[in-house]
Formats: sequence, C-alpha cells, structure tokens
Amino acid sequence: MSKKIVIDMMKCRTCNSCVVQCSYQHHPGNNGMMPLLEKAAFSFTCRRCEDAPCIEVCPVDALEKDENGVITRAANLCVACKSCIMACPFGTMMNSFFEVRKSVCDYCAMDGHDVKLLCIETCPEKALSFEEIDEDPEQNLHKLNDKVLVREIIWEKLKHE
Repeated sequence: MSKKIVIDMMKCRTCNSCVVQCSYQHHPGNNGMMPLLEKAAFSFTCRRCEDAPCIEVCPVDALEKDENGVITRAANLCVACKSCIMACPFGTMMNSFFEVRKSVCDYCAMDGHDVKLLCIETCPEKALSFEEIDEDPEQNLHKLNDKVLVREIIWEKLKHE
C-alpha cells in the first residue's frame, strides 16, 4: 500500500471556489488540484445524462463524452462561459473548474519523500489528505488514478438504496 492524495468531494463542494495553493515548481501560479477535481466530478459525481444538456449548451463544443460516458473538457476550446454549469440539472459542474488555461498536478510529493503537500495544507475545508490507503468502494473511496483516490457517493449507488 502506498500513500495517495485523497479528495473528499463532499467536503470540497462546500467551497465556492478552490483556494488551495500549489507548489508546482515550474509555474508557481499553477493550481494543479483543479484538473483533478474536474476529473473526479466528471468520473464519480456526474450522472452521465443520456442527452447531456451541458454538452448541448456549450457554444464551442468543448465538452464531450468518452467511450465510458464520462464527460471531458477540452481546455483549449473552453471559453469559460459557464453555460454548462447553468444547464447541468444536478449541479455537477463547479464554478472553479473553468479557467481558460488548464493546470496540471505533478504529484510533487509522490517521489517517496516525506514532505508536506501545500495543496493539502492550504485547503480550508480539509477536503484533501495524503494517506496510506487503497481503493474501497464500500467506503466510497474510488480510484481516479494510481496516485489519487476520491471519496464520493456515486449517484447510481443512491438509486438502489
């Protein structure tokens, strides 16, 4: 078992905009957490509407579904008009996702050193943690990638309760 960044989407949604800081070496203004939050919301929170009003309303065709029905956003096309936020009937889209430039998390502490992650230290809602933990769907912990887990109740699970 290795340490992973854990994003608690339920806590994360209590913020109006993400204010975590990032220690990305090459671009200090980078907020690498934003694309991780976006991917987490699209992967686990989004209800994957068949008609996808968010995709339909996008004036520049920046949103599309991948082969698994997960929405992806082309940052180079997105003009941050936020029409998709208004069109989403379930509130999946978060205002803070939509910057024109797209930052990238470089997993700064994932090289085996025991250092503190600035993003985790600066999250006011404590929605981020760095833990030695593995995926556990029964505990609502889902794998986003090899270095990130997301704590979220998947909407399909709620349908059957």
